[in-house]
Amino acid sequence: MSFDFAFAWEILPDLLRGAAVTLEVMAAGFLLALAGGLALALGRRSPQTVTRLACAAFIEFMRNTPLLVQLYFLFFVLPLGGITLPPITTGILALGLNYSAFLSEVYRSGIESVPRGQWEAARALDLPARDTWRRIVLPQAIPPMLPVLGNYLIGMFKDTPLLAVITVPEMMQAAKGVAGMTYRYNEPYTLLAALFLALSLPASLLFRTLETRLRG
Repeated sequence: MSFDFAFAWEILPDLLRGAAVTLEVMAAGFLLALAGGLALALGRRSPQTVTRLACAAFIEFMRNTPLLVQLYFLFFVLPLGGITLPPITTGILALGLNYSAFLSEVYRSGIESVPRGQWEAARALDLPARDTWRRIVLPQAIPPMLPVLGNYLIGMFKDTPLLAVITVPEMMQAAKGVAGMTYRYNEPYTLLAALFLALSLPASLLFRTLETRLRG
């Protein structure tokens, strides 16, 4: 089947609307993952045994079960217990919770890379815990984490097509809708690939720029 540029131009607005939803879900999901990952990483360092075990169990569960299964659970099983969420909210929650488990390990490795002497110096100066984290630990831990965080952001972006199974109107759902109505597949899926590339490259460059500036 040949590629029809006129048809591709005609369906582009549909895919761009899907792209807007994809970016919305990805941005909200990644912010949730950043916050959740930090909370889990700190929970793993808690002096409370119950907190440490609960965080460890959550991390292992989320890392070792497929995102698609987690999506199905949130969208189809929770309503059986009286909890019904809109598809987009479900997608954001699933992505955020899933990736928070992975980002918690990124935070953990970054925190553990801070030399022990820095912690000891903070204790010797009797710095409050908040100042120790804000002024000493995190400024040293974050720069090495940026490349990995950027990789996970792009990974989350590429996982958003899974949300089509719960009817989130993102790019994949838009492309599938066009293909299903017109029985033309070259144009919508070629545009889909081009949009994914066009949107993921700037994110990669942004993280590379941040990494360079923080290390400079």
